[in-house]
Amino acid sequence: MSKVTRKNKTGAYSRWLNTIERVGNKLPHPIALFALFAALTVVLSAVCAAFGVSATGELISGGELKETTVTAVSLLTGEGIRYMLTNAVSNFTNYAPLGMVLVAMLGVGVAEQSGLIHALLKATVKITPRRLITPMLVFLGVMSNIATDAGYVILIPLGDMIFRAYGRHPMAGFAAAFAGVSGGFSANLLVGTLDALLAGITQTAVTIIDPNYQVAVVGNYYFMMTSTFLITILGTFVTDKIVEPRLLAYTGEVQGQEDTMLTTITAEEKRGLKAAGIVALIYAAVVVLACLPENSFFRNENGSLLGRPTSPFLDSTVILITFLFLLPAIAYGRAAGTLKNEKEVCGAMAKSMGSMGSFLALAFFSAQFINYFNYTEIGTIIALAGSNFFRKIDIGLIPLMVVFVLFSAFMNLFLGSSSAKWNILAPVFVPMFMLLGYSPELCQLAYRIGDSCTNVITPMMTYYAVILIFAQRYDKKAGIGTLTATMLPYSLVFLVGWVLMMIVWLLIGWPIGAGTSLFYGI
Repeated sequence: MSKVTRKNKTGAYSRWLNTIERVGNKLPHPIALFALFAALTVVLSAVCAAFGVSATGELISGGELKETTVTAVSLLTGEGIRYMLTNAVSNFTNYAPLGMVLVAMLGVGVAEQSGLIHALLKATVKITPRRLITPMLVFLGVMSNIATDAGYVILIPLGDMIFRAYGRHPMAGFAAAFAGVSGGFSANLLVGTLDALLAGITQTAVTIIDPNYQVAVVGNYYFMMTSTFLITILGTFVTDKIVEPRLLAYTGEVQGQEDTMLTTITAEEKRGLKAAGIVALIYAAVVVLACLPENSFFRNENGSLLGRPTSPFLDSTVILITFLFLLPAIAYGRAAGTLKNEKEVCGAMAKSMGSMGSFLALAFFSAQFINYFNYTEIGTIIALAGSNFFRKIDIGLIPLMVVFVLFSAFMNLFLGSSSAKWNILAPVFVPMFMLLGYSPELCQLAYRIGDSCTNVITPMMTYYAVILIFAQRYDKKAGIGTLTATMLPYSLVFLVGWVLMMIVWLLIGWPIGAGTSLFYGI
């Protein structure tokens, strides 16, 4: 049996992170904390409304840019109280991660209960060199954003299992996967829905200056494709050199025996994996064949699988992945003898749902907090006030880009939605960049860097509550302090590394995307 010990780190940086963890974990339980956040938002909204706090700027409304004054809205009025009471249930049921997590867990839960995931992990351990497991996990995290938000509910919980299978700290695997999925959210080797979504918002903002300018969906592709490898390298470095050394480490006299057990696949498991593999291939082939016809039900009205508007294929990602786990898991269970009939399959589903009680409680209060914050317009006011400040300054390209990246990263701490922030910032910054002679795609690029880097540390990120629950599956005492101290190194290193890459890119003058220049009018 392995024993758990703590590696004592005496470095100043490690002591600083340990202090963040201790102080953060002295905060109330995450459920109570989000309830407190919601209550503080109610009070703050009343104070801001009483003092007439507001901001003015151009916002996109109904596809058009309009000069708008946004004033803080109080929740301590008759209308505000009615909103809180009548929308409490809908805030919860419409909470974006809720359905996605629960549906995904139906498939993942059966795969875990049947033993399929355990067998796959042993097979992965057997064929993947130990030194490559971290970069593989970070890379898969970055690539997972092509499937919208599925990486949050699929890959992150698998990260700790993979590291545990290698005899490494499971929290480090969790962190590596989270860093790739969320910190590297904008990067990818493929063009995804985020590219199309942000390009559409940028296109609307461009019309202020040039109605004939067409923003390319692939306008950031070269830079973001290269960023995939940067984030993989940086994420690997932070995991192996900073995060894992300060976490609890697994040690023990029988470690070698455990390694042998983890890489030994039984005859039943081999039979189950073969059956699961055949079913997975058939399932994947059916999905691919269904996507091929030009009039496929998976395609959008323009006949595209990945373009805008969002296609039924992308909207179906979660349920498709659920069945990608569920069907092979059933095949594995029948072949390996771990799931003998439909009653045991249903029992595995019920057991996986039963483990989500803490998430459901936390999701309720997290949903109220996020919706209160949006209703009161506090986040929008902060964004507009910052945007108006930047409108008044005139500095060189590289300083402007660096400051805008930092500003976007800071704004992400208050307004989690990437598209919502860009709807606010694009009408201000895109025209400003264009008037200074810089392309709209360049402005969008700087925003995407900042928006990604602080995803892993902001409680405004939609899936923050989900991530906390995943962390507590390993460490029951894990709180916001643990999560922040663990992920802060990723945020800082990603921010510095990405900015340096951007500066080098600009100095060389490389195009940032297909058919896209750094400068407007060229």
